Amino acid sequence: MNGLGPLLRAALRRDRWMLLCWLVGLVLLFWATAYSLPVTYTSQEALDRAAAALQGNPAYIALSGPTRALDTIGGQVAWQAQVFGAVVIGLMAMFLVVRHTRQEEESGRDEVLRSTPVGRLAPALAGIVVSLGACLLSGLLVAASLVSTGLAVADSVAMGLGLSAVGWVFTASAWIAAQLGSTSRTAYGMAGAFIGIAYGLRAVGDVAEGGALGVLRWLSPIGWYSQLQAFSGLRWWPLGLSVVAAGVTLGLAGWLVGRRDYGSGLRADRPGPASGSLASGLALAVRLQRGPVIGWSIGMLVGGLTYGAIGDGVGDLIGDSETVNEIFVQGAQSIIDGFYGMALVMLALISSAFAITSAGRPRREEEDGRADLLLATGLSRGRWLAGYVGVTVVGTTIVLACAGTGLGLGYGFATGDGAYGLRLAFGMMQYVPSVLVLSSVARLLHGVWPSRMVLGWLPMVFAFVVLFFGELFRMPQWLRDVSPFTHAALVPAEPFRAAPVLGVALAAVLLSVAGQFAFRRRDIG
Repeated sequence: MNGLGPLLRAALRRDRWMLLCWLVGLVLLFWATAYSLPVTYTSQEALDRAAAALQGNPAYIALSGPTRALDTIGGQVAWQAQVFGAVVIGLMAMFLVVRHTRQEEESGRDEVLRSTPVGRLAPALAGIVVSLGACLLSGLLVAASLVSTGLAVADSVAMGLGLSAVGWVFTASAWIAAQLGSTSRTAYGMAGAFIGIAYGLRAVGDVAEGGALGVLRWLSPIGWYSQLQAFSGLRWWPLGLSVVAAGVTLGLAGWLVGRRDYGSGLRADRPGPASGSLASGLALAVRLQRGPVIGWSIGMLVGGLTYGAIGDGVGDLIGDSETVNEIFVQGAQSIIDGFYGMALVMLALISSAFAITSAGRPRREEEDGRADLLLATGLSRGRWLAGYVGVTVVGTTIVLACAGTGLGLGYGFATGDGAYGLRLAFGMMQYVPSVLVLSSVARLLHGVWPSRMVLGWLPMVFAFVVLFFGELFRMPQWLRDVSPFTHAALVPAEPFRAAPVLGVALAAVLLSVAGQFAFRRRDIG
């Protein structure tokens, strides 16, 4: 443990902005849900209609958990926020732990620290303590935010502490993944797979409630969290399952640290086949990013299915608030057309996260030193970066196509109207240029100001603000036009217009070319 204090302070200083973003995002997820629901459902009758529309729907149970007490604000908050909050805090724990353990070993920084008088576990434990503390602070802030909206104190505290406990379990599982995998990429994959398995077990168990498979939700920390039953008959004992599991798993991870060689993982690397070709920058980029493309495609397909499963019951779900109707309908003649027009934009905006992350992958290759090794060969800068650009463009198209397909299939299954579902699926593709504009901004930052690539997320945030608050805040039209999503027609509420889509596509090309040109003119690293 020698040196743990200074290392802990260094870790907090290094991660202060990352921690701030995660904490703000988690608190906003719960607080915004609790704050907006009374605005959405202005009467008990509206809540009753929404509860009736959602009750027993397998798609929504798989997505967010059992539909308990949905005729109350507290029940709606728990149902809408807790499962997604558990996934978010799991991702936070995963990134923090792997960043301070396996990634430090992989980069060689941990070896430099070990040459000084520090304990063997001190560098890793600094990251573990940061993750555990961040999870606890997240839970406390979430509880305080829910209490501030007038919800019951005991249930709000249970929601917050349950969230912290789930984060502790995922902290421990991420540390085990860091011992098993020999690279940070492998560790991230294992830790992320555990989160996905936990979500899947909870989903299957909740849908099969009362059946033989219902026991599966008791194998998942996310399932334990939802079984607290906050705002629907609170019970505290499932919280103990998460605390005990976290303690046991942390102890196991600490034991595994002493069972492996430094710099390697317990799961030995397996060399690839003797034959194969990665003879181009494009082939390498495809190999490195095929996992995220597949994962995002599956996720957006499921997200589209969930939106589409609402079918024609839109009016019951969005409530009777004039404000909410103004946001979702925005002058459309049909509330269904207006809602699904907004759903298309919303899914496209969520998909933008993949495009921005993909555009930032070359920067990671630079920081880790792999770009220098490749560019020291016959591979030129232009061809190296063009491979990543190609993967971003094709990957973004695939992700959006999956989102649109899911939306169309979900609507078709729910209503039997396949023609309308097909119209929704094709309507999604008009947003490909808009999403690529955001990725091109990130690429431009990579070429001009690589140390501030985090600013590439600001256009996505701005587009969200314009989408949901442009009408409410009476933003001037010139300001709304800055968002690339404003120019596309709100299909199916409006007819498709080709000219604006082509104009946005041209802007994406120009920004991307400028970013690639700037990259070729600057120093690597």
